[in-house]
Amino acid sequence: SVFLVMTNPYAHIIEPLDPQKPDHKFFNLKKLKDPRYDQLPFSIRVLLESAVRNCDGFLVKKEDVEKVLNWKVTQSQTVEVPFRPARVILQDFTGVPAVVDFAAMRDAVKKLQGDPERINPVCPADLVIDHSIQVDFNRKSDSLQKNQDLEFERNKERFEFLKWGSKAFQNMRIIPPGSGIVHQVNLEYLARVVFKRDGYYYPDSLVGTDSHTTMIDGLGVLGWGVGGIEAEAVMLGQPISMVLPEVIGYKLQGTPDKYITSTDIVLTVTKHLRQVGVVGKFVEFFGPGVASLSIADRATIANMCPEYGATAAFFPVDHISIHYLNQTGRDTEKLNYIEKYLKAVGMFRDYSNTSEDPQFTQVVELDLSTVVPCCSGPKRPQDKVTVSEMKQDFKMCLGAKQGFKGFQVAPERHDVQVPFQFNGAEYSLSHGSVVIAAITSCTNTSNPSVMLGAGLLAQKAVNAGLSVKPYIKTSLSPGSGVVTYYLKESGVMDFLSQLGFEVVGYGCMTCIGNSGPLPEPVVQAITQGDLVAAGVLSGNRNFEGRVHPNTRANYLASPPLVIAYAIAGTVRIDFEKEPLAVNSEGKEVFLRDIWPTRDEIQAVERQFVLPAMFKEVYEKVEKVNERWNSLEAPSDKLYTWNPNSTYIKSPPFFDGLTRELQTPNSITDAYVLLNLGDSVTTDHISPAGNIARNSPAARYLTSRGLTAREFNSYGSRRGNDAVMARGTFANIRLFNKFINKQAPSTIYLPTGETMDVFDAAEKYQQAGHPLLILAGKEYGSGSSRDWAAKGPFLLGIKAVLAESYERIHRSNLVGMGIIPLEYLPGDSAESLGLSGRERYTVIIPPQITPRMTVDIKLDTGRTFQAKMRFDTDVELTYFHHGGILNYMIRKMSEN
Repeated sequence: SVFLVMTNPYAHIIEPLDPQKPDHKFFNLKKLKDPRYDQLPFSIRVLLESAVRNCDGFLVKKEDVEKVLNWKVTQSQTVEVPFRPARVILQDFTGVPAVVDFAAMRDAVKKLQGDPERINPVCPADLVIDHSIQVDFNRKSDSLQKNQDLEFERNKERFEFLKWGSKAFQNMRIIPPGSGIVHQVNLEYLARVVFKRDGYYYPDSLVGTDSHTTMIDGLGVLGWGVGGIEAEAVMLGQPISMVLPEVIGYKLQGTPDKYITSTDIVLTVTKHLRQVGVVGKFVEFFGPGVASLSIADRATIANMCPEYGATAAFFPVDHISIHYLNQTGRDTEKLNYIEKYLKAVGMFRDYSNTSEDPQFTQVVELDLSTVVPCCSGPKRPQDKVTVSEMKQDFKMCLGAKQGFKGFQVAPERHDVQVPFQFNGAEYSLSHGSVVIAAITSCTNTSNPSVMLGAGLLAQKAVNAGLSVKPYIKTSLSPGSGVVTYYLKESGVMDFLSQLGFEVVGYGCMTCIGNSGPLPEPVVQAITQGDLVAAGVLSGNRNFEGRVHPNTRANYLASPPLVIAYAIAGTVRIDFEKEPLAVNSEGKEVFLRDIWPTRDEIQAVERQFVLPAMFKEVYEKVEKVNERWNSLEAPSDKLYTWNPNSTYIKSPPFFDGLTRELQTPNSITDAYVLLNLGDSVTTDHISPAGNIARNSPAARYLTSRGLTAREFNSYGSRRGNDAVMARGTFANIRLFNKFINKQAPSTIYLPTGETMDVFDAAEKYQQAGHPLLILAGKEYGSGSSRDWAAKGPFLLGIKAVLAESYERIHRSNLVGMGIIPLEYLPGDSAESLGLSGRERYTVIIPPQITPRMTVDIKLDTGRTFQAKMRFDTDVELTYFHHGGILNYMIRKMSEN
């Protein structure tokens, strides 16, 4: 860093933060004496500081700093700027493949006569193991222990491999299983807010291999999700190349009604911002209403940023942020320099002072007093349904045409009842019956107000004589140990347990699809009646096929509403007009009778959510898991791959990689592997959940001697490319126009046979045919899943042709060397009359420029044009290298 300062053209603005401590300095942006600085959105100031501090004339140039400073003009010109985040965060589903890639890259660098240890994170990287645990057991006091035992039994190989990684690579810290959910641990423990490193203070910022990384923006730390491939490059010292975003100012006014939860607010904001259209933009919150939101409330709103499509959802640091850091047990010395630094550099916010309001691209407003209780569903997070309209809305969805708001059930079947027996008693299920009720996900479990709200509601429900039917799969999976601590201390835990909401684990669980099996009689009843059964969860994603294969309708709701729908046993209820239940004394109990007010909740929170709890839980978080501590892991710098492992396998991405570049060729006579519609998610492309017994992945695992019990999930198998290639497009809810129904299959066009997607791709590859995907709008929405690009790469897919792309997925495709082609405005497969049965030749000229238009010729003789979505020069460089990791290997192999 000393060398960097000597060559940094902005070295003249370095000064000590405290004259008494001359060794601790900072870049004082106020000393730029540039009037544009005070007009910049606070989120853009973070990008500017990073550019100034890292300005080396090579990766970050002086003109990059000027582009950011000149944001008011450049925001609308799609200019490219580099950003070097301060750190990287990973979870284990995305972290395992990242460490696998690093291990394989070390091997590749060694083959090219380079020093393999140059493949090493240069910035701090924290990996939280939170995606592996499943809800196999619930409703019993030993559920937590049994689920954690099974997690270790299933994932021992993966955990040993991660432990090797934490030893083999510097700057890599692993938070063991059982600690909590990555984003909540980030908020409560990992977040620095201001870094003090190598003698400098600077703002904390990060990218993470999980799309909900944006949660940390609620604390005033700029961060967002990227693909694993991009995160690996950042860890190796590459800046992120990004288009300087527009910033939408989101003005909050008023205060929420006493019965409103933060979940209601975030679902309202999500719906609103989807309508505004914020894809690829930053959203920055301001206005007097922000001061009435706790950091937990702000973090809930920031968490669902991917669902409204923005890149980041930023709440600048204010006095409430400092109070939160104090509440979560951060030490006083840190609090002092955080506040002092942010004030010195003009990044500390007073939301009531309008003279501090920056200039925004556009301002939109929400009056918090207008928010009403709501859920989202049945298939997308942005499809808000007010609680008062839920019954009517579900009825409408039942009969509506198959789609995001339709199940296409014939009218005469709407009221079908299917009787079944469970534990010796008689029950019946119908459309809309709740079979999963999960208090889950960092979105809500990080928020004491909604968790204590759920606890108080449970207490009042039990005291009113209410219960939850025993066949409903209830679960509580907190995002950190602190939650259980304050639920117990405040006395509400027992009531949650009595309603079936026992702690089942500390991790994502139902939210990621690790919901575990439903009771067999329930599955039989759903199948027999072809029922649209419901899951209700306090999560952030409810795409089809994600939560559980047997719940076709899934609603996102606040933790207290999850309990309410569990007690009701159905989503077909109007809480205003109908009682939740009739108790044993024959009295009707309405939801309003047991719903706690904001004041009640806040009084309990003040008394029971204390700094000492956070200190106690996090002081021992890295050492407390005995099973983790006892895991053996080799200490070699190069990984010794075990050919018998079905979890960890050396990937074929770098086979045959040479130092010389290959010139990109045109794609000639490609077949279309799949013809897809709108909103194809990364869950459709690369599912994370259970491995179906009749799938190509299951056949492969069976051939390796495994039984169905040992399959585990796709997410846990991401260290094995053979499983993941077979799991590509293996989602049972994939709708392929070639076969005109939901199934993970396609037509092998040369013979017209229908077969599994992997088998068709394998036949095409054996015959030497390149492949293409046709898709509609928002291709690749949802989780930041790099296997949704790696899988297609292994299937031989050379390009995707879509109407539009989700931000993270497009950059993942670029990272793997797959060409993202976009129809010209107004064009689509329909308007061009494409059936997908044609053969496609994509003409790639010798000189490629960002966003250039290329010709696509069909074997029918027609030609049309599409835009090649390489958005920056850096992305073109990656493409010429065959992907970002190839580029890094070649770079690291140079002397």
